[in-house]
Amino acid sequence: MHEKLFHSPVAITVGLGFKREIASLTEMHDFLTEWSTSRRGPLYQNAVKACDLAVPGYLTTQQARRALVAFAEAAGILWPDVEPALATHAVARAYGGFAA
Repeated sequence: MHEKLFHSPVAITVGLGFKREIASLTEMHDFLTEWSTSRRGPLYQNAVKACDLAVPGYLTTQQARRALVAFAEAAGILWPDVEPALATHAVARAYGGFAA
């Protein structure tokens, strides 16, 4: 399949805390092909059609990307825009256990 890139990748949740970035029509096609048949619905079908139509140029890559985002939102697998804070900082403690 001809490699057509999105203007920015679509981040998808693929497991407990793991994400997969889809940056092209090829990656979109691979992801949709791997999707569970029992979880396929109308928005899945729209995303597949959009991908298939974007390859020869009947749709733009951005239209296909929007169809993927709509499917991911409906399926609850779209990675949140804001990354969770994972950093902590040390707090100095006095003898009484309260922050100094």
